[in-house]
Amino acid sequence: MKLGKAYKLVILLVIVLLNCYGCSSPLFKKLFGSDVDVKPAQILAMDGIESFEDGDYRDAVKSFQKLKDWYPFSKYAILAELKIADCHFYLEEYMDAFFAYDEFIELHPRNEAIPYVIYQTGRCYFDQLDTIDRDQESARKSLDVFSRLRNDYPDSLYSEKALVHINICLKSLAGHELYVGKFYFKSNHYKAALFRFKKIIIDYPDVGVHQKAMQYIALCEELIEKQK
Repeated sequence: MKLGKAYKLVILLVIVLLNCYGCSSPLFKKLFGSDVDVKPAQILAMDGIESFEDGDYRDAVKSFQKLKDWYPFSKYAILAELKIADCHFYLEEYMDAFFAYDEFIELHPRNEAIPYVIYQTGRCYFDQLDTIDRDQESARKSLDVFSRLRNDYPDSLYSEKALVHINICLKSLAGHELYVGKFYFKSNHYKAALFRFKKIIIDYPDVGVHQKAMQYIALCEELIEKQK
């Protein structure tokens, strides 16, 4: 047990020294080898930002990951965590981006960038929206995230941006219900169709398909009555 504690203290001391003196110091060379290609935290941050702005997201991730690994207590480490998530997002690696954003929220719940990060988690789902004839899981999940953002940070700029995406999600979900309802209607399953059309009226009353749903409701009720 004492040996374990001593080992942890040594590791902690090494980390502190690396952050104080940088990876180009003789101490780092002695510990990890003189052939290790290392840079100070600030340079890694600058390299990462430059690559990111040039659209070289793979190279940016490499720089930011080194920054995280070598300088975990640096003032640039939080930046690296956030930009790694952004890189995955722009590479359309949405699940990797989502997990990176979600981890950022867990580690830094009071950071000023949280509204942006929540918005981006919603975008990870939103940017995977499919056509109305397909599964709407992405629409439902992104709607949940954007609604949470508007509830928790109503005055944020990203809350306003989220509203645009919320309306698109609602239209997609309503369009899906209309699509399924019409399928049931054409298949003469009028009760199942009626349920779908009524769901539109209740859940999505103001997204542009309300009138169409009302027309189908009247038809379904008329045909159901005739079947009695």
